[in-house]
Amino acid sequence: MLKEFSEFLKAYGVIGLAIAVVIGGKVNELVSSVVNDVLMPLIFQPALQAANIDDIRKLSYNGILYGKALGTLVDFIIVALVVFFFAKFVLKEEKVVKK
Repeated sequence: MLKEFSEFLKAYGVIGLAIAVVIGGKVNELVSSVVNDVLMPLIFQPALQAANIDDIRKLSYNGILYGKALGTLVDFIIVALVVFFFAKFVLKEEKVVKK
């Protein structure tokens, strides 16, 4: 039974997938930190100072927190670009295509 389970893990690449999930989670934390702690203050600092706000995610209009959506959008775009460049240059794909 244990041998069969081991063969299942190897055949379906479960261990590699688990490692990818863990590494992907940490890369996401890293990118989010870079976005929140470095890029957002650099890009939006002048506008935020004018509005007397220290974090873009606190921007709101009549109770609608549009700043949180804007911050999440910027975070998503940067994560998507990191994944694209990883596929393009690290994996040496000529054209990034869905397989």
